[in-house]
Amino acid sequence: MKNFESLWLELNQLALSKPEGSSTVRELELGVHAIGKKIIEEAGEVWIAAEYQSDSELALEISQLLYHLQVLMIARNIKLDDVYKNL
Repeated sequence: MKNFESLWLELNQLALSKPEGSSTVRELELGVHAIGKKIIEEAGEVWIAAEYQSDSELALEISQLLYHLQVLMIARNIKLDDVYKNL
């Protein structure tokens, strides 16, 4: 099972190796504006799931939001420690 740090390592590896067909690479190539729009979309889906859906559906939406947040972090070269020091 993945956790926040293992996802971080995986996404950074994808960003470096740039495998063809990778949705992570495609999102990084689209840039911060497109990633930000995806984050807004996913945040809305988290809220809707929290209001109207099951816990498992909410957990899925949260995981998708965390994924896109990490992609944005990579796009802007923000490290986990940069975030952790502000928690």
